[in-house]
Amino acid sequence: MSWLIWRVSLSKKNKVSIRWHKNKVGCAKRRLRRYAGKIGVQMKETVNTPDAPSAIGPYSQAVFADGFLFVSGQLPLVPTTGEIVQGGIEAQARQSLSNLKAIIEAKGMRLEDVVKTTVFLADMNDFAAMNGVYAEFFTAEFPARAAVQVARLPKDALVEIEAVAVGSRTR
Repeated sequence: MSWLIWRVSLSKKNKVSIRWHKNKVGCAKRRLRRYAGKIGVQMKETVNTPDAPSAIGPYSQAVFADGFLFVSGQLPLVPTTGEIVQGGIEAQARQSLSNLKAIIEAKGMRLEDVVKTTVFLADMNDFAAMNGVYAEFFTAEFPARAAVQVARLPKDALVEIEAVAVGSRTR
């Protein structure tokens, strides 16, 4: 067990007081979120899952803040090896979207909660193939999307996809 926030209070001089207690994660998070909402404090929580590749730099897989889940760009890395998936653009797009889905589901949300995606392509000629795979993951009420060609992606990937989801679902 680790130390968790147990109670947060606001003094008359608007100073936040935090009491720490060894407790279960869910209880402490619920109390903190409920109180923070009452005093207008925005909660920010990082989201990490072993079902998606670890960040390859100083950033989080995703950040949940004020009802929005901001998912970092997902490369087509196999979570267990950290290597780019073998195959062309279709295999890479499928892996990137699978990684994205794993992170979204780790927060207790679904792909239907995604409101915006950005697709970064190494070659815009791969757009149609990527679009076919994209349609396998997003089937109704498609999110807004931008797709751009970039000069180069990390690890020389062919595609990277980031997303923003909205909802209050939590695990």
